[in-house]
Amino acid sequence: MDTQVKKDIRALTRDQLRTFFKDQGDHAYRGDQVYEWLWQKSAHSFEAMTNLSKATREMLADNFVINHIKVDKMQRSNDGTIKNAIRLHDDLVVESVLIPTSSRTTACVSSQVGCSLDCRFCATAKLKRMRNLNPDEIYDQVVAIDNESRLYFDRPLSNIVFMGMGEPLMNYNNVLKAIDKITSPEGLGMSPKRITVSTSGVPKMIRKLADEEVKFKLAVSLHSAIDSIRTSIMPFNSTFPLADLREALEYWYAKTKSRITYEYVVWEGINDRQEDADALVAFCKFAPSKVNLIEYNPIEDGDDFRQASNAAIDLYVHTLERNGITVTVRRSRGKDIDAACGQLANKS
Repeated sequence: MDTQVKKDIRALTRDQLRTFFKDQGDHAYRGDQVYEWLWQKSAHSFEAMTNLSKATREMLADNFVINHIKVDKMQRSNDGTIKNAIRLHDDLVVESVLIPTSSRTTACVSSQVGCSLDCRFCATAKLKRMRNLNPDEIYDQVVAIDNESRLYFDRPLSNIVFMGMGEPLMNYNNVLKAIDKITSPEGLGMSPKRITVSTSGVPKMIRKLADEEVKFKLAVSLHSAIDSIRTSIMPFNSTFPLADLREALEYWYAKTKSRITYEYVVWEGINDRQEDADALVAFCKFAPSKVNLIEYNPIEDGDDFRQASNAAIDLYVHTLERNGITVTVRRSRGKDIDAACGQLANKS
C-alpha cells in the first residue's frame, strides 16, 4: 500500500480503533492497547508496541502511519531556556520553547505553521500561514518538552502556554482536541488549570470557548486599549475592534468566572503615555484581571518598535496598582537564541 494514501492512525478515536480491529476479525480490546501506546506512551512506531504480535504490528504498518514530529534542532540559552525546531511529517518547521524557573517548567507551544494575523511587532507574523497543526502535532510538542524537562531539570513539565507560532483560536478545533488529549487521564493527565491559551482577540471564538465552559485559562495579547493605536500595530483590530473584544470577554467572564490575563508590551512613542495606561485600566475594569507587562524583543525589520523606558513601565505599574489591578513585569527569557516572545521565526 502506498505511504501517500495511508491514514495517520492518531486521527482515529479509541472507538474507531476498536471497530477497526473487530473488522479485522480481532478483539476490540486491541484498539485500547494501541490507543494507550499512541497517547499515554507516545509510541513513535508500530514496532515499539511490544504487547502486540509481530503480525498485528505489520498489519498496522500496512494500513497506517504515525506522523510523528522530529526535534530537528535544539538550542539552549544562557538562562536555561530551550528552543526546539520541530520538523513535521511534510517537512514544514515550527518552533516550541521550554522556559524553566526555580519552581516550574513551562512549555510554549505553536498551533500553526506561520500565522494568519499581521501584528507588526511579531516575527512569526512575517511568515505566511502555511497550515494549521493537527492535534497530535501539538501534543507531540508537549511530550518532547516534558521529556526535556525531566532530562535537564529533573522534573515533569508543570505548565503549558499556547503562545508559540500562530493564533490558537484560528485553529480552534485542533487546539481543543489537543488540550483534551493533554488533560485526559488516557493522555498526559495534566490539569487544565495549568494551561493558558493566548489569543490576539477573536471575539466569536472567545464566546465559543465560553459556551464550551473550558477549564483552561485565557490570555489576551492586547498592547493597547485605544482602537487607533491598536489598529496601527495589530491591523486585524479594524476587523475585531476593542468594543467587540471587550463584549466577548465580558461574556467569557460571565460564563466561566475565570480571571483574564492581558499580555501587554509598552513601546517608546507608541503606547507609553498616561492616557494609554488610563485606557488600559478602563478596559480591564469589567472583570477580575491581571496584566503582564512584557519586555519587547526586537525583530528584523522592527525599527518602528523600541522598548519603552523604565519610567514608562513604572507609570503603568503605579496606574494599574492604584486601580486595584494585579500587574507583573515579565523579563524575557531565551533572547540570545531568538526564543523570546514574538521572536519565533524559524531562524534556528
